[in-house]
Amino acid sequence: MQTNHGDAGGIEGLAALVTGGGSGIGLATAARLVADGAQVTICGRTEEKLRNAVETLTGVARDAPSGSTPGGARYVVADVTIEDQVIAAVEAATADRGRLDILFANAGGAHHMGPMIGADLAQVRATVDLNLIGTFLCIKHAAPLMAAGVGHGTDGAPAPGGSIIGMSSGAGSFPHRYLWAYGAAKAGIDMLCSYAAEELGGSGVRVNTVRPGIVDDELMAPITAGGPLLDDYLAEMPVSRLGTVEDIAAAVRFLAGPESSWITGEHLGIDGGHHLRRGANYGLLFGS
Repeated sequence: MQTNHGDAGGIEGLAALVTGGGSGIGLATAARLVADGAQVTICGRTEEKLRNAVETLTGVARDAPSGSTPGGARYVVADVTIEDQVIAAVEAATADRGRLDILFANAGGAHHMGPMIGADLAQVRATVDLNLIGTFLCIKHAAPLMAAGVGHGTDGAPAPGGSIIGMSSGAGSFPHRYLWAYGAAKAGIDMLCSYAAEELGGSGVRVNTVRPGIVDDELMAPITAGGPLLDDYLAEMPVSRLGTVEDIAAAVRFLAGPESSWITGEHLGIDGGHHLRRGANYGLLFGS
């Protein structure tokens, strides 16, 4: 994992919560935040994965360049679809500072893939719950602790507002055949975060989303290993390569920090230009 990003500055000592932080994009983003000085709490449903991730993040802090001020990491087991567990995760992330500065609502996934006709209702609901409802619950409980003046700044002065980044997807903005349940949930996240940006701006809280394309991580490994669906993805991307978890982490880091202090309500495509063409055809997985 690449972690040496130079002297970025701007988020030293800030409190961050990364959901789905045990692997993939979540872990890479947590590593980037730790390397730049944030105190990061990761959460997820699997304790062993989280424990191993914190060991990785501790190594990132230990290996930081001389003269830098690396952050730290802790974990809390939490399912973002369960409100009490989201509350506990937010409380853990704010324990030291009395406030939260950065939320990356990254947890998500697809429980259903295939045609609408014949779709299993439970799988569709689970997809919406994990992505849209999980993001809503995180914003609901994080935002009050991110408002300007809540808690304290690193210098003891009243703290500025915080930054929320939701995890959307290209599938939420242009159709990917047979990925409709996931795509609809991600489109909901984009609109949810637009509404949150409008509602929370007065309290100093910024809200944006990222829309990754296909990323070479463990979640997408069955596709990125090769085959007709990967070929279809690459053929529809002007910058025709797989994304990396670091590509996404860099964008989240930008949206989290003061470099983007006048940006809110945006939905950033990070996909090699895939959004300029057509979505991937997941029917290739079903022979159609």
